[in-house]
Amino acid sequence: MASPSTTRRQSSDDMIWDNLKRAIATSSGFQRWQVERAVSPSLNDDLEQQVRGYLRETLETLAY
Repeated sequence: MASPSTTRRQSSDDMIWDNLKRAIATSSGFQRWQVERAVSPSLNDDLEQQVRGYLRETLETLAY
């Protein structure tokens, strides 16, 4: 069983990720990325996967 401090930290991390994900989803770079890949703008689980894909590609480009 997780300790209260671990549960609090996880909850805080989840809130941070949700806010970051929403901020990324409203950015012009992310919206352009969706258009370039003909990805439909959607919410919930699809948005999670899209943001992860966008971040992965962006980091790969920066690392190159």
